[in-house]
Amino acid sequence: MPATVPAEAGASGVGGGAAAAGKQYPTKASRGPGASGDSALRVQTVLFDGAEEQDFIGPYEVFSAVGYLREDAVRMTYAALGGPRTVTAAHGTRIVVDSGWSPESTDILLVPGGGWNREGPGVTEEIKRGDLPRALASAVQTGLTIASVCTGAMLLSAAKLTQGRSCTTHHLAQQELVKEGGIVKDARVVDDGDLVTSGGVTSGLDLALWLVQREVGSDLAVELEALLEYERRGTVWQS
Repeated sequence: MPATVPAEAGASGVGGGAAAAGKQYPTKASRGPGASGDSALRVQTVLFDGAEEQDFIGPYEVFSAVGYLREDAVRMTYAALGGPRTVTAAHGTRIVVDSGWSPESTDILLVPGGGWNREGPGVTEEIKRGDLPRALASAVQTGLTIASVCTGAMLLSAAKLTQGRSCTTHHLAQQELVKEGGIVKDARVVDDGDLVTSGGVTSGLDLALWLVQREVGSDLAVELEALLEYERRGTVWQS
């Protein structure tokens, strides 16, 4: 089993990204409107062939459902490296992606998993190809939170974004994440400031609800849970 730290334990000071443990970072609520006057939380999910459907559809549902409760609070888009195209997900679902890669114009960049240690399209193939990990490494900037669901964390690891950082992934990939320098926490969602990771598949729902709470407000997150008839599971570990 990987070396883990209990979810209730405090974070130690670690190296790595811009939001190392204990460092404060601005939320969307505290940043206020940008230069364009737009105060919506901008969430962009990067899609690739072989991505697990639940990894990206669950969070998409959560972020999109915010619109039923507070108009224009969240703006959710799919994006693909290399420009708009049709992506074929792990179980054959075809998604028409209208947006190209643009982390500079988003607040949260969400990376799903899928296809880990399997032949064919997915995380392992994307790591071998190298383009997406390089793009993720280059995406890091002040004001951007990079988040992952399931083995999306392994793409972040390939981009050297989890080294020395508190993180998690699907339980079957945790040992590899540790080997590659991640500090794996025993929690469903791990919030290390500008790096937020979550466990396997359905944890994307918990990740998205936590990010709504963190960035937009607790009252809205509670209302959203009621609307979706979903009660969050597990612990959110915060640095």
